[in-house]
Amino acid sequence: MNIPTIVFLVIGLFIFLSCFFTVKQQSAVVIERFGKFQSVRNSGLQLKIPIIDRLAGRVNLKIQQLDVIIETKTKDNVFVKMKVSVQFKVIQEKVYDAFYKLEYPHDQITAYVFDVVRAEVPKLILDDVFERKDDIAIAVKRELNEAMTTYGYDIINTLVTDIDPDIQVKNAMNRINAADREKTATEFEAESARIRIVAKAKAEAESKRLQGQGIADQRREIARGLVESVEVLNKVGINSQEASALIVVTQHYDTLQAIGADTNSNLILLPNSPQAGSDMLNNMVASFTASNQVGEAMKNYKPKPKPKSDFTHDQNNPDEDDK
Repeated sequence: MNIPTIVFLVIGLFIFLSCFFTVKQQSAVVIERFGKFQSVRNSGLQLKIPIIDRLAGRVNLKIQQLDVIIETKTKDNVFVKMKVSVQFKVIQEKVYDAFYKLEYPHDQITAYVFDVVRAEVPKLILDDVFERKDDIAIAVKRELNEAMTTYGYDIINTLVTDIDPDIQVKNAMNRINAADREKTATEFEAESARIRIVAKAKAEAESKRLQGQGIADQRREIARGLVESVEVLNKVGINSQEASALIVVTQHYDTLQAIGADTNSNLILLPNSPQAGSDMLNNMVASFTASNQVGEAMKNYKPKPKPKSDFTHDQNNPDEDDK
């Protein structure tokens, strides 16, 4: 086999193999014949006429994402940087429009995003931009769908993924937020302190009430005991004054005994002698006797009548005083 034959066979084999090509999943290939659109081929093994047909380009049918960073101004004159993520894809039935009608789709989408965001954000103050970012995203998606569907692109979703104000504005917002939270914390602390004070006051009032009730019950029982003691002493011929004096002396010695029982007590009673009890008893008996005498004297006392005045005034003759 001579060389020209071998060259011819190699060229023929190359031409034969160039008739076949493959298209990946979720993509499409545009075929042109002599520079004119011929067809769109989808995924799989495809056939074309060599030399006459050529692959003009491949179109990605997957969902793509374009992140657009925009700097704009709010209604209250705060500059913010916003990041808008646009998710889009080529409509499979409109591969021709996507390939031939639009040269740079990313630039086109970016331009529309800039236009919508810079039209919507200046209507809002900074706080509303954060609260209504979904409304901004919906407005961007609506505008892009109206514009890009004509070129064979479907806008799946638009998301405002970041809002970044100027650093000084962020610091001011943080200070405002910190001050507001500090105010709230102070209010809660004050309310908590008030509740503790009220609860403590109520507890003290209840304690005082119960303490007073206990003291009153104690004194009532002491008085009842004294009455019974006096009645018992009266039955054996001791009168009430002497019985009272005896009870007082007895309580005196009980008090001294209670004080002496405490080893840590530093209390000193002056005067403190064996005659103190008898002296107290004598003084009490004398006091009771004197009080009885005063009482009897007050009962027998009758006031003297006042003397009548010698001067009489004749109301019927007022000129008599002048004579």
